[in-house]
Formats: sequence, C-alpha cells, structure tokens
Amino acid sequence: MADSTVTIALLYPELLGTYGDGGNATVLAERLRWRGIGAQVVAFGAGEVVPTSCELYLMGGGEDGPQALAARELSESRALHAAVDNGAVVFGTCAGIQVLGQEFANADGSPHPGLALLDVRTVRGPGTRAIGELLSEPLVDGLPVLTGYENHGAVTHLGSDVRPLGRVVHGVGNGGGDGTEGAVSGRIVATYMHGPALARNPALADLLLSWVVGSTLAPLDDTEVDELRAERLRAVKRRRWRLPR
Repeated sequence: MADSTVTIALLYPELLGTYGDGGNATVLAERLRWRGIGAQVVAFGAGEVVPTSCELYLMGGGEDGPQALAARELSESRALHAAVDNGAVVFGTCAGIQVLGQEFANADGSPHPGLALLDVRTVRGPGTRAIGELLSEPLVDGLPVLTGYENHGAVTHLGSDVRPLGRVVHGVGNGGGDGTEGAVSGRIVATYMHGPALARNPALADLLLSWVVGSTLAPLDDTEVDELRAERLRAVKRRRWRLPR
C-alpha cells in the first residue's frame, strides 16, 4: 500500500463545513502519511462532479438549506451510491448522518429525502437544541470511549439495517429515546460528534483507514491526543457526569 495514494474526498465543504469537520480529512491524511502511505485530500464543491473512484468520502455538519442542496446534488448524481458499491468508506458527521439516511427534516419540519445509504430517519426534535459535550461508550469492538461535541436540533431513529456507533454516556446523541449515538452499516459510519471527531478519536480514524488499506495499521505515538482526550474526560467528570469504567 505504501506505493499507492489514498484519495480522500471532502464533500461540499462550503455547505457542510459549519463546525470545522473538514479537519477530519486532515487527520486521516496525516495518519496515513505518518505510516508512509500516500494521501491526497480533494474537496468537491456544490455543482462540481463528484467522482466515484475515491477510497474515502467525508461529509460534515451544515445548516438546513445547504444540507438539502447537498442531498439533492448527491441524489441526482448517485456518485456516492456508486462509490459505496465499489467499496468506498464513508464518514458523515451531524448533517452527514441525516443526508446519508432515508429522510431528514427541512427547516419547516417537512421531510426531505436523503440518500438512503443508511437505514435512519431524522425528524425535528421537540425540545431544546442539543449543545455541548457528547460522550459515548462504543459499540464497535476495539474503540475507547468516544468524545466530541454536538450542536443539533434533530432526532435520528435507527432502522433495523444499522447498528449504533455508541451508547450515550453524556449528551443527547441520536435523541431517539434509546440512548444511542451514531450509526454504522457496512463501511459507512456516521455520528453527531464534532471536534473534529477524528482528531478527538484517533482510534476511530484508524478503524476507517484499516478498512481502506485492508489491514491493521502500525501504531502511532498519540501522546498529545491522549492528553487532549484525558482533559476532556476530566472536564466531564468534574461536572459529575458518569463515565463508563
């Protein structure tokens, strides 16, 4: 794999870049390069042709109107559908989990069709907006506690063809009343975690990359990230929120 280059597609950063989720692309690329694997990040804006040949696709968080535009363009081109059929890995954050699903809520609460790549449905939440630290106990083997922050007013219900990424320890997550956070199906992972999520959770980044390269990756020195994670977990603990052992 060292002789090849992994292409990471950052989809519609001007539409789905409200919360800095484009940083996930930087994390993935650097973690490949540190291991001697070539990486290229290519951003595709609204109106541009999204190729079907990239190995990894990223979608971040955005507002209602831009989110709907992104969904319409991807639905019409079906580029992401073809890429998934070709074995691509997809990581969606916030608006990403909604666009990847069966449907999500417009600004007025009416349903807008999603890409149906994930068996989830998102509606407008009835209560206050979910804002703040989001911690979950992973339900995917090999991952430590997942940490990020959330900022959304949606409720996402999981269907029978997906499994949750984690079980909420603190925060709202999917908000569907079952305590779940995120969704996983095949090589598609989606979450409500910002941060960027993969900067806070390098083990999750490496899981995605292992699917791309087809093997377990050599370990890296994540001392600085471990210190950041420890600080975030201490902050939650100081507020007397319960953490998993």
